[in-house]
Amino acid sequence: MNKSPLVSIIMGSTSDLPIMEKAAQQLNDLQIPFEMQALSAHRTPKEVEKLSSEAQSRGVRVIIAAAGMAAALPGVVAANTTLPVIGVPIKGMLDGLDALLSIVQMPPGIPVATVGVNAAQNAALLAAQIIAGTDNDLSNRLKAHKLGLKNKIVKANKELAEVKYEYKTN
Repeated sequence: MNKSPLVSIIMGSTSDLPIMEKAAQQLNDLQIPFEMQALSAHRTPKEVEKLSSEAQSRGVRVIIAAAGMAAALPGVVAANTTLPVIGVPIKGMLDGLDALLSIVQMPPGIPVATVGVNAAQNAALLAAQIIAGTDNDLSNRLKAHKLGLKNKIVKANKELAEVKYEYKTN
């Protein structure tokens, strides 16, 4: 496959990979071309600026940026592009609350959509939904994904009905 990436995943460190591979797997399952890089807002700021500012010209439609602690990466990315940026706060210090607050409290004019702490899969699904607005095939794959989620719960509920307790009424 020699396609241009539609989604760019940027993480502050490869130590974030165990979380961010969930985003990569979700994008892969939905057949969305993506790229993955580890770049730091503090250690490689010029590389972050270059990647962010050139992403759109390379065909990227959405950027997912993950960071823990000070969590500057999503904001720096958003400051250097007009593409939608989805921030993934990574659990580290303070159970990820510090990263969550750093990402969600962006100054006016620099929006970053933010998912829950370590919620990389939701970031990938949000990126897919953004792209699906102009891609009917992807929209259909997302509908199938959501139907699969529904079927999983329906099956689990049927199995739960078989669990017996003396005072259970259903």
